[in-house]
Amino acid sequence: MDIHSTKIPYTFQTFETTGGARIFRIPMNVFPEFWAYAYLVLVDGHTVLIDTGSGFGDSNAHMEAGFDQASRAAGRTIRIEDLTHILITHGHIDHFGGLVFLNGRTNALIGIHELDLGNLTNYEERVAIAENRLKAYLVEAGVPEDKREGILTMYRVNKLLSHSVKVDFTYNAKGMRLGSFEMLHVPGHCAGHVAIRLHDILFSGDHVLGRISPHQSPERLTLSTGLGHYLDSLDLLEKWAGGSSLTLAGHDDPIPNLPVRLAEIRREHAARLKLTLEFLAEPHTIADISKELFGSVNGYHVLLAIEEAGAHVEYLHQRGLLRIVNMEELESDYCPVVIRYQRINDTVTKKVKTILCS
Repeated sequence: MDIHSTKIPYTFQTFETTGGARIFRIPMNVFPEFWAYAYLVLVDGHTVLIDTGSGFGDSNAHMEAGFDQASRAAGRTIRIEDLTHILITHGHIDHFGGLVFLNGRTNALIGIHELDLGNLTNYEERVAIAENRLKAYLVEAGVPEDKREGILTMYRVNKLLSHSVKVDFTYNAKGMRLGSFEMLHVPGHCAGHVAIRLHDILFSGDHVLGRISPHQSPERLTLSTGLGHYLDSLDLLEKWAGGSSLTLAGHDDPIPNLPVRLAEIRREHAARLKLTLEFLAEPHTIADISKELFGSVNGYHVLLAIEEAGAHVEYLHQRGLLRIVNMEELESDYCPVVIRYQRINDTVTKKVKTILCS
């Protein structure tokens, strides 16, 4: 689950690539008790910002403070107005919400992957569609009616903080390159998520984090997300990253050994899949599974837990390891109904279970 603690110090830090690019890590408090990093990069005469924070609360002020710190570290003034490009790793608001603030300060060209383009350029439509899908999903997941409105209210609050912004280019249209920057499409956590490589340093956004496994939600909510896409993207990244010496994530500390971290994340998901299958010896809802996997959680973490559990159930159901036990209700009602899942036990599924959970 995508949970970040303020107990971990989020600090300004500098890095340098083998190609001589200078990187300044800017910490921002993007939501209450929730921090993220943007990265200011000086390379080939360009001033590039990777991600922008949320635009909420102190996030923009922290961004400005980061430019001041970068100026002192570089020994020259670096202003927001000097930006030539802004590269967004993925279309989640804690990574692009600061564009509303930056658009009034800079003429920098903004880029994002095609599958997240609408999140920025048609933001209001994307929020409306996502909320409608979420309403149905919460019913199907078995969330009690008195809890659903509270979850939806929390969801709306964050989404009302931004609005549509212009984008100047998409990564596929640029051949997944921009000067010395190279991009790899890694869907899963977000449909249009990319990893960005600059010389020997990799920017992973939220695709790989140092302390926790990045949050997953079911593809039922957004196409090109889901645990299956995510795990496939981990394999792609491991092959593509090659000799990268360091991975800089959107949250948490730098990752010095990417293959080791990828193996840890795979094991975490394998453990959750195994626990889900064991729990589903008897029929249960996704809400039940959420409590089994993550215990009692509060606030926005309730939604994160329900989505994460749903991603694991969806993954198993897509691969034929689960069945829906209340098909009569599903077939007799046009409205969303609570869905109950149970493990299938036969020779084929036992072999698949062994592979997935190893």
